Amino acid sequence: MRITDVETVELGDLEFEETGWVGEIADDYRRLLFVRLHTDEGVTGLGETYPRPAVEAELVHRHVAPELLGTEPSPERIWRDVFRHANYWGGYGGTEMRALSAVDIALWDLRARAAGVPLYELLGGPVRDRLRTYNTCYEGEYSFAEEPVALAESLLEEGISAMKIWPYDDIAYANGGSYVSPAELRAGAEPLRAIREALGHEMDVAMEFHGLWDLQSAKRIARHLEQYDPMWLEEMLEVGNVDAYDRLARSTSLPVNVSERLMSKYHYEQLLSNVDVDVVMFDVEWMGGLTEARKVAAMAEANQVPVAPHNCGGPVLHFANLHLGATVPNLMVMESVRGRYDGWHRDLITTPAGAEDGELVVPDGPGLGTELSEALLEAEGVTRRVTSA
Repeated sequence: MRITDVETVELGDLEFEETGWVGEIADDYRRLLFVRLHTDEGVTGLGETYPRPAVEAELVHRHVAPELLGTEPSPERIWRDVFRHANYWGGYGGTEMRALSAVDIALWDLRARAAGVPLYELLGGPVRDRLRTYNTCYEGEYSFAEEPVALAESLLEEGISAMKIWPYDDIAYANGGSYVSPAELRAGAEPLRAIREALGHEMDVAMEFHGLWDLQSAKRIARHLEQYDPMWLEEMLEVGNVDAYDRLARSTSLPVNVSERLMSKYHYEQLLSNVDVDVVMFDVEWMGGLTEARKVAAMAEANQVPVAPHNCGGPVLHFANLHLGATVPNLMVMESVRGRYDGWHRDLITTPAGAEDGELVVPDGPGLGTELSEALLEAEGVTRRVTSA
């Protein structure tokens, strides 16, 4: 089997009446890039990345496609060749890694489809068929800032017992992340405090910080939050200085989670070797795809550290994470956004994957277990670009 065509799909200014897409589509759609790899045996593999589709598509066609066309779909060989070329010019992050990630996922999907088995079988076989999840509270009926208890109760009604919020972000933007006052400490903690008061520990709450704080402020926030026992503190500092992250981790009793912004096994080796990290997070569509994700998960396992993959992209990321999560022994919990897997993801793919009784269900179809819908591929406003052998 040889790769004959490399296709990218951008959603652009999609308008499609049957699915309710009218006028300009939401930013979440607009940020996605899909990659389809076609072969001489008629098997197609699907990948995805985000959030700069035009830039990522250009790199796929100009620089990655020549490594693919006419070759066998071997994830390890192609990953090595593409990475070496990118690394030679001083970059194994950003656009290069996002483009490689999309291609890598498509390669794994392609191989599993050709074998007629679910992707998790090629990743080592399942250790679980359902994944505990937490809801990242982007999309939904309730605001975590204004109605945290109602939001938590609505999740519990669906069996979801963990959630993630980011109430300190606006404070960081106002202060430049360099100072947090006593009043702001209390204000940022208010949603978590309200949930604890109303529901006790029935709901686990992760606190996200998007890398917006300096070290001294992060330490103050961590100390203040210890009384409320959140599930973890995620990405409090800008990624870069691993020593600063270690000082933060050793200053608090709370679990510290780092970070979907790291790229490749080399960055994660530095993290695991130098930081007293409690949870490792990575984004399959940014850090090098499934080829790299399974290696980083194994590195974390060897260090007795659980993983919790980032899962705030499109439907392909969701499916790739389900297959990876099914096979990773040290999975702590899988992120999800119910407003996506039960919402707009369903507009883009043939077979959705959701939750049952608060757990994510692993798909059992060949490959990823889903494809882009033909209606989407033919919709006005979709840009399809193909590079052929």
